[in-house]
Amino acid sequence: MLPRSRTLPPRMNHAAYEERQDIRHYMQVEIQPKAQSETEAMNPLSNYSKCFDDDGRLKRTGTFWTATSHIITAVIGSGVLSLAWAIAQLGWVAGPAVMMLFAIVILYTSSLLSQCYRTGDPVTGPRNYTYMDAVKANLGGRKVAVCGAIQYLNLFGIAIGYTIAASVSMMAIKRSNCFHKSGGKDPCHMSSNGYMITFGITEIIFSQIPDFDQVWWLSIVAAVMSFTYSTVGLSLGIAKVAENGIIKGSLMGISTGTLTKAGTVTSMQKLWRSLQALGAIAFAYSYSIILLEIQDTVKSPPAEYKTMKKATVLSVSVTTVFYLLCGCMGYAAFGDYSPGNLLTGFGFYNPYWLLDIANLAIVIHLVGAYQVYCQPLYAFVEKWSAKRWSKSDFITAEYDIPIPFCGVYQLNFFRVTWRTVFVVVTTVIAMLMPFFNDVVGILGAFGFWPLTVYFPVEMYISQKKIKWWSTRWIALQILSFTCLIVSLAAAVGSVAGVLLDLKTYKPFKTSY
Repeated sequence: MLPRSRTLPPRMNHAAYEERQDIRHYMQVEIQPKAQSETEAMNPLSNYSKCFDDDGRLKRTGTFWTATSHIITAVIGSGVLSLAWAIAQLGWVAGPAVMMLFAIVILYTSSLLSQCYRTGDPVTGPRNYTYMDAVKANLGGRKVAVCGAIQYLNLFGIAIGYTIAASVSMMAIKRSNCFHKSGGKDPCHMSSNGYMITFGITEIIFSQIPDFDQVWWLSIVAAVMSFTYSTVGLSLGIAKVAENGIIKGSLMGISTGTLTKAGTVTSMQKLWRSLQALGAIAFAYSYSIILLEIQDTVKSPPAEYKTMKKATVLSVSVTTVFYLLCGCMGYAAFGDYSPGNLLTGFGFYNPYWLLDIANLAIVIHLVGAYQVYCQPLYAFVEKWSAKRWSKSDFITAEYDIPIPFCGVYQLNFFRVTWRTVFVVVTTVIAMLMPFFNDVVGILGAFGFWPLTVYFPVEMYISQKKIKWWSTRWIALQILSFTCLIVSLAAAVGSVAGVLLDLKTYKPFKTSY
């Protein structure tokens, strides 16, 4: 039997067998040739349970390793390239310290959130398939709508940010080869629009993958790519430090009076840039908005939250080591002049081919990361639409399309139309606002506190029935309030950065 879309209603709730034509057909196909005894043949529900989970959906097949690859794909994104710049704003003391603090907070709140996958009992309780489902089950009320608006707007923004980042890397490949051929005589200026359109077309194709659990292979490829370009950036940073013979940078970060592309750094700009750096680091670590969607792909036993905790610990630990190495070595190599995109700081010469490999790895990674982040948004819209217009064939009907060497693809006209429109819209907005660092900072600031800290903490308090004003309740509220202040500060700095960029900005005419 062909896999059923996760966006459609479940076939069985709380082990209650539903008489449906497709299920009966499935029973007939499965039971007759495989029945080994009268008892097994007379008990179709036992065969049913071998293929479906306790909620009536197809057996989940995700493992510790697939969950880890999903997380690494989501975490080690284009944000890693801005960490050298972020540390340059904060300095040798505050930069690494802030990164470690973010890692600890993410690790802790992710652990809290993973325990909210099931309501009540963490092993047998009803499942919450999405972040919004968990908020609805544990908090309810207006918080569900607020959470949904923030989560899906953030996912929408991430799609825009990834489109910008991919175009920058594609242009870097083109420009490095242009410089190499001309011997540096040609400035090789070019527009980013064509590259964003190319990335958008690619995403339209990959967006037709129906479900989140079917992009596991894309996540593994993307995770490998993320390690590839991070390793190249780290290696080039080490080589640059060795070439310079000194470690650049200062304890307090970029100095006032430093001349940058945006002009001379004033005391006020130093403050804005430092706050913007907080947003960049927060963005680099953000993945909680899709944690439960990833967890919903994991098979059990063992309990899903146990597998997810282990995957989170490994993923965040590995990414933190990479982040510290890439960020610190980049700052050591370039000091106050650390670029917003680490790979652009090494120029277009020797070894230009290695930079091309790194930038190609970034593009491939972002193709996968785009899908990991957007699949939950796709599923939400399609599930809502299926409920709202349940009798519409355009919305709900699926048609089997044989694809040579690949099996059968289930075509849904609404899925094709809506996902294509989504990618086109994000691509057009990216062409309108191609400010990589500023977009990264705003997304990090906007999504960090509510999605990574506030809702996980509040859901955990509700789930475990922690009493108000108890020691644990006070500690959790202090954590939440502190992270709120950090998010507000980062948002202010990032918005200030956008306003500065807008002074010299022309729509659809951005060139590099």
